[in-house]
Amino acid sequence: MKKTTKLVSIFLILTIILVLVGCESKEESTSVTADTDNDEKILVGEVTVSGSTSVEKIGVATGDEFMALNPGVTFTYEGIGSSGGVKNANEKTTNIGASSRNLKDSEKEYGLTEVIIAYDGIAVIVNPANDAINGLTMEEVQAIYKGEITNWNEVGGANLEISVVSREDGSGTRGAFEELVGFEDALSATAVLKDGNGNVQTTVAENPNAIGYVSFTYLDEAVKGIQVDNVSPSVENVINESYGISRPFIMMYHQDNLSNVAKAYIDFVLSLEGQTIVEAKGGIKVN
Repeated sequence: MKKTTKLVSIFLILTIILVLVGCESKEESTSVTADTDNDEKILVGEVTVSGSTSVEKIGVATGDEFMALNPGVTFTYEGIGSSGGVKNANEKTTNIGASSRNLKDSEKEYGLTEVIIAYDGIAVIVNPANDAINGLTMEEVQAIYKGEITNWNEVGGANLEISVVSREDGSGTRGAFEELVGFEDALSATAVLKDGNGNVQTTVAENPNAIGYVSFTYLDEAVKGIQVDNVSPSVENVINESYGISRPFIMMYHQDNLSNVAKAYIDFVLSLEGQTIVEAKGGIKVN
């Protein structure tokens, strides 16, 4: 009898040990663990973001700094355009989608949580060699992109054909630009379409007769940002609302697809340090 009782006791002890080990293993598998030295949270896991190429510079820069601060985290950003980012966020292909335009009514039906992480202007650009053109009216920009104005001499420039450069279908920058300038679904059939802000910038930089548009984050000495309605494309003029071609940068997600690590990343982007990076990369901070 005593031998049987002893065996039962040993069995119970072993069972308790196995349960405790299982609990400990489960705790170790979570994406956030406690630092035993200072009781701070240590982040461990992956953050995946996809979407707008306009948001990409800010996304990559904040992601790099987030990884530097949290060595247990890996971060990736895939620049596939705003529509692709919305699609991936809705289908949970990535934790977060990024858009450089407001969501369409049909996209709002997905029930995504939207967070504005920055604001941005869209600059109308020409080649620096185009000395005669330093500004256009909004109506002239619209007419050029609709194909109603086709020669620079019609707006005070040289007698040269205008090469119109625009973005690919699904681009958030294109969607915002067409809406704000007022020519949705009326782009000239002769316009040259380029994927990404960088390709538009390069195309205009290489063609003295070209006109294009890019996010402020891509505005540098390779191209010339011109005035629209006598207002220069600048952060200050977006903030004071005198520059009419501006839009939000949005990150979006489904709540059940946002891990602790991904939430911490968004919190970081909105923090003082994150917003400093936003400004350093040409964006306009939200706070």
